Amino acid sequence: MWLFDRLTIRIFTTFLLTVAFFLILIMVIPNLDSRNLTYLANKDKQIGNVLANQIENDLINVPKDSFRWWMRFIVVMDSYQKPGQFLFIVTPNEQIITAETKNLDLVKNFREKSKNVNDPAKKIYDSQEIIGPFLVHYSNAQYQLYILQQATDIQSQFVNFIFDHPFLLLTLTMLASSPVLLWLSWSIAKTAQRLKKAADQVAKGNLQEWPELEQIGSSEYKATGASFNHMLRELKRMQELQQRLFSDISHELRTPLTRLQLATALLRRKQGESSEVMRINAEALKLDSMIGDLLSLARQQYDNNEIREFNKIDLLFKQVLDNATFEAEQIGKKFTVTNLPTNHTILCYPIALCSALENVIRNAFRYSNEQIVISFIEKQQKITITIDDDGVGVAESELEQIFRPFYRTNEARDRESGGTGLGLAIVANAIIRNHGTVKAEKSHLGGLRIVIVLPIHQYR
Repeated sequence: MWLFDRLTIRIFTTFLLTVAFFLILIMVIPNLDSRNLTYLANKDKQIGNVLANQIENDLINVPKDSFRWWMRFIVVMDSYQKPGQFLFIVTPNEQIITAETKNLDLVKNFREKSKNVNDPAKKIYDSQEIIGPFLVHYSNAQYQLYILQQATDIQSQFVNFIFDHPFLLLTLTMLASSPVLLWLSWSIAKTAQRLKKAADQVAKGNLQEWPELEQIGSSEYKATGASFNHMLRELKRMQELQQRLFSDISHELRTPLTRLQLATALLRRKQGESSEVMRINAEALKLDSMIGDLLSLARQQYDNNEIREFNKIDLLFKQVLDNATFEAEQIGKKFTVTNLPTNHTILCYPIALCSALENVIRNAFRYSNEQIVISFIEKQQKITITIDDDGVGVAESELEQIFRPFYRTNEARDRESGGTGLGLAIVANAIIRNHGTVKAEKSHLGGLRIVIVLPIHQYR
């Protein structure tokens, strides 16, 4: 039904059915109490009338004005009552004749509810039941017979407790309707969870479409799924356009740059080395480096070909640390690892993460005087990597800014090294892609400290 496919109609219909279910239960359940007054079936009515006729036939021999005539009534009733059964006769002036005086209150209570001899009834009081009245003729007057006996249909005390406490009955009724409400909640939440799962994948950079979102749930969810997939297609198209733009920019910029470098080489050959030629060549090399870094950042942001993998931290960074140790020996600087990497597992893009750590270490080599210290510390299911150098450092006001693309500090750090301002931006992007964080601090060695925090994978 296309109409029931709408979430609004589904919720309203379920609510309406639940309310109707409540009302039906509230009206029907009290009637199921076996202690309620019920009218006798023809068979039970016939048995009672037969007993009343038998008593009536014996009472003919009892004179109305005889001494203690009511005692003769008791004798006659005793002769007909069965074990566990007690008989009561009500006179026209509302007197009750019986040998069982302790249950008079039950008879009086029942008599207020049932006085019609043409339609006798039954009511249960705890483990006993009273039936009647049955017509008994005596001395041109009408008497009524009531029978007290053991109940044949006794409901449990727990059921009695429920019927005697309406609030508990309402609670049980609500529990009975809970499966319908749970089904509605589950049907809504299930589709929402799938939509959230798809959104989480997009947040991680996975732009694949989710066709099932257009086929499950109500029409509103299906429309949302269609819009979501349309958004993914547009994002992917824009990403491809941006990648193509960067590629075209690279080609268009590097073509004249190559010609410029070639012209500089020819000029150097014809006129020899000069400060002007050296300046032109240095700027050309800097521009070429900047284009390379910019393309690297773009490729890192938009290239989804690399797959996230589980890696042991010590094995993942071993090559990076070995290369750093070798390079430090070649340039005459001291490279120290104070806490070796642990064997914990992380889920990451291994190439991008290793490249980020290598870039930070190379920066430390470039700007340090003679000492670089790296440390790996595991705490609270996270691995913290710190890289310290004893170089010039960065002003505190600029510590949060150095990860922005093309940001150049006021210190001599970038001006002297010829940095492009993209290195730490590339590092930050790689760390964020791996669900980590990166920040800069003042180092205890006097230079800059880079702090990288990565989550340790928890096996479930």
